Amino acid sequence: MSRTIIVSNRLPVKVVKNDKDELEYRPSEGGLATGLSSVYKQGDNLWVGWPGRYFNRPEKQKEARKALESQNMRPVFLSKEEIKLYYEGFSNETLWPTFHYFNQNALYKKSYWEAYEEVNQKFCDEILKELNPGDKIWVHDYQLMLVPKMIRDKNPDVSVGFFLHIPFPSFEVFRLLPWRRELLDGVLGSDLIGFHTYDDMRHFLSAVSRICYISNQQGHILKDRRTVVTDSFPIGIDYDKYASQAAHPQTLRREVKYRTSLGNQKLMLSIDRLDYSKGIPARLEIFDIFLSKYPEYLGKVSLLMVVVPSRDEVEKYKDLKEEVDLLVGRINGKYGTVNWTPIHYFYRSFPLEDLSAFYRMADVAMVTPMRDGMNLVCKEYVASKLDQQGVLILSEMAGASKELSDALIVNPNDKHEVVGAIYKALNMPEDEQQRHMEIMQKTLKKYNIHHWVNLFLTRLEDVARKRSEQSTKVLDDEAEGEIIEDFNTAKKRLLFLDYDGTLVPFDSDPQAVAPGDELLGILEKLAANDQNHVVIISGRDKTTLGKWLGHLDVDFIAEHGVWLKDRKGD
Repeated sequence: MSRTIIVSNRLPVKVVKNDKDELEYRPSEGGLATGLSSVYKQGDNLWVGWPGRYFNRPEKQKEARKALESQNMRPVFLSKEEIKLYYEGFSNETLWPTFHYFNQNALYKKSYWEAYEEVNQKFCDEILKELNPGDKIWVHDYQLMLVPKMIRDKNPDVSVGFFLHIPFPSFEVFRLLPWRRELLDGVLGSDLIGFHTYDDMRHFLSAVSRICYISNQQGHILKDRRTVVTDSFPIGIDYDKYASQAAHPQTLRREVKYRTSLGNQKLMLSIDRLDYSKGIPARLEIFDIFLSKYPEYLGKVSLLMVVVPSRDEVEKYKDLKEEVDLLVGRINGKYGTVNWTPIHYFYRSFPLEDLSAFYRMADVAMVTPMRDGMNLVCKEYVASKLDQQGVLILSEMAGASKELSDALIVNPNDKHEVVGAIYKALNMPEDEQQRHMEIMQKTLKKYNIHHWVNLFLTRLEDVARKRSEQSTKVLDDEAEGEIIEDFNTAKKRLLFLDYDGTLVPFDSDPQAVAPGDELLGILEKLAANDQNHVVIISGRDKTTLGKWLGHLDVDFIAEHGVWLKDRKGD
């Protein structure tokens, strides 16, 4: 029975050590782990990925492998050097800034690239150990862009899907990468390539056209005599999970506790991982402008800002953290009073119960990244506001803006536009808030994470099925005998013979491959039989075909159907 093998940089569990030096296995947060858990836990399906930590003791590595494999997971263990160069280096200091249009932050180091190649090959080797005929492979995200081709080179008939969870940049940005062609060739090893938005797909197709010189027809790319399908698949959230958590008694108790602490005031919410793509400093500056422009809101509205720590060891992120700290301190010092704090700032993560309470409490959610593949915080906020009012201010640079058009869509670079949106949100009538929320909730409930998983896998199966139907069928002895008998007894035979790849080996060189004496002899015998009508089909130019085969009594369809010639010379 065929299986589905999921491949991502991280496994859906985090391996941590407790105080007793024992390994613990904690489920990863996030929609991807939630949505795909129903897939990899079924039957013999498998999830291949890094367990998220370095093991310096072989016995601990062996222990972790055994525990993970018992849960349908195959770990890929990385050395400290690989983590530094492949993950922290090429993935997050080369690809991440480039794909998010912060190319001024990108580092192009050969050592990073070489480590990226080596680790992608390590992932490929682990997959090939497990791969059985008929298995489907679903590779995820920018850390593993070379894996599809690596697998395809070893197993040409395998079914491979790839999904990119971050934006794909425009050609003018992507072309800055020294290894742009290798990355595209790697992804093109897939049968199906998915993106969050149509814009991302369009940028990818443009890069393929201008770097690989391969055109497409409605998102279908012909690569190495194989059709590669591209499409957009916006990822959803586990809507029922967030909706039910928002109504849970534990969440309601926490909401009462926090509301009592904050007092009677409007609350704006901002939740992000620490990253320059999220636009956190700009959001703080916008809040500063708002309080300055509308002083009547002093003491009446606060910003609850949660920043989840990320990549603290990277210098750029240290600088970003320092900038955010300074801005929060300056704004609180400028406007704060004994009884009111403008910004409640938390540099840490919170459990779902707290986040759900924050979502319920927030009158306005500000989700204004400078660039984001999708952004699920805005979807979680909407799902948590069942039978409640609330307004979502959403950056047009986030992929989610294509779905949540009932939010207040803003350009995060236009600070005064966002200030206006805040004022509008705080003054929006409750019935209007409710109406917009219900429309967005209906969309999110229908197109949830489970719908996304099923849609992609169904499409991958469909692509594989069509490829199988179009592949060359090997005749059994009985079918071969019937064809030979029908051919011998037919009074008239129309023979369409493709030239490159059929009569001769395929070669992209327009001067190759000329027919040999054996092939010419076969064609002469076929054409000499009055019962046969022979037609040679080729994409080659008429001059070359005429030079090679013009003396034969055959018809030509040349130059991809542009030029036709029958045996009479017309």
